[in-house]
Amino acid sequence: MDDLSARLKESLLGRGASLVGFADISALPPDLRHSLRYAVSIAVALDASIIAGIPHGPTPQYYAETTRVNSLLVDLGGYTAGVLRGNGFGAISLEIPRKDIDWETLAVSLPFKTVATRAGLGWIGKCATLVTREYGNAVRLFAVLTDARLDVGTPVDVSHCGDCVACVKTCPAHALSGKSWDVNIKRADFYDAFACRRTTIESAARIGIDGHLCGICIAVCPWTQHYLKKSKATPHFSR
Repeated sequence: MDDLSARLKESLLGRGASLVGFADISALPPDLRHSLRYAVSIAVALDASIIAGIPHGPTPQYYAETTRVNSLLVDLGGYTAGVLRGNGFGAISLEIPRKDIDWETLAVSLPFKTVATRAGLGWIGKCATLVTREYGNAVRLFAVLTDARLDVGTPVDVSHCGDCVACVKTCPAHALSGKSWDVNIKRADFYDAFACRRTTIESAARIGIDGHLCGICIAVCPWTQHYLKKSKATPHFSR
């Protein structure tokens, strides 16, 4: 790993990132990547003890945790952009919340999870979230675009979910078709973003949150459950 990539990764991990990867995104349309070739993908794992408490729906603690992690990611993104610019490179730190939503598709121009798959951090699960081997899909993501030539990872182009349908069976919105993701499939072919959004708004309202929140697909994912077991956090499946 080159010196800048190594130093940046070490520094981000020391500041609270759980996973850091570097991606060559030159195959994506130039307008989506601001004509920059490389990207830094940053993942922060959600607290295992809080994820263990949401197999039936979100809690106030889960909302607080997502808010905390989002704030940390914004800070890490700003730090990353600062380091890159300080080394003479261009850098664009993307935003949370995203402001580039296409309301006809509920998609953003360059999803954080797309950058993460290009960086080799994981794959897209049947519930349209990034799944990592280390933390399942109990992560939140950020990305910084740059023209710095970074030591990029190997892209992940296919799902590693196999025949698992845990998220499909438990999705309260019935938003998941059960089809496996690969780099060529369109999101709408395996995931109904509108059904998910309606249900997450209802779920958030039940705990007094004005927004959209669920998390069931995260809690039930076997890869997430491996993370919970390693963290000694037991899922609370009984009501």
